[in-house]
Amino acid sequence: MRLSFCSRIAEPLNYLNIKSTLTKVYKMKLLSITSILLVCLFSFVGCKQQAASTTVPTDDHGHEHADGEEHDDHGVAGHGHGAGPHDGVVADWGGGKFHVEFTVDHDKQEGTVYIFGADEKTPTPIDATEIEMSITDPVMQVTLKAAPQENDPAGKASRFIGNHEKLGVVQEYAGTISGVIDGTPYSGDFQEEAHGHE
Repeated sequence: MRLSFCSRIAEPLNYLNIKSTLTKVYKMKLLSITSILLVCLFSFVGCKQQAASTTVPTDDHGHEHADGEEHDDHGVAGHGHGAGPHDGVVADWGGGKFHVEFTVDHDKQEGTVYIFGADEKTPTPIDATEIEMSITDPVMQVTLKAAPQENDPAGKASRFIGNHEKLGVVQEYAGTISGVIDGTPYSGDFQEEAHGHE
């Protein structure tokens, strides 16, 4: 009976119980490598690059303030705004050149977005008939139509309103608000934090 080369090598290894030792060593190395890879994978989960802004940051926190103007703390994840003038959540448009504030009236199933300048409180009318809002949970896309405020000039609006049945759900929303100002597209992410709903 003629044995293959592998059989000739494996037979003495079995005899000396080396094969099981080598198998254990191999399994330990495989387990170690797998563990290291999993640690690396989980350490990078959640790390995302910030989207490039449409303007160049002008100071240490990414946007200008009007002369002598200050605003809420930028401490949360590098850029928290606190509540806006209408008690909504505020997001950047263009690295702080503009700000948008999202509010929701659950009874009306209505979302409202206000456009502000760099100071986060001065209404800034834009030449747009609508803007878009994408909510991540529950997933929805809402087109908000221009609803000019009292002091907005003709053909411009600093307030946009849209309805969707899912806005009737009382919860904290997160998503993206996007629009175009003077031919430049702007987009900003927002996330509501727990607070009392009306």
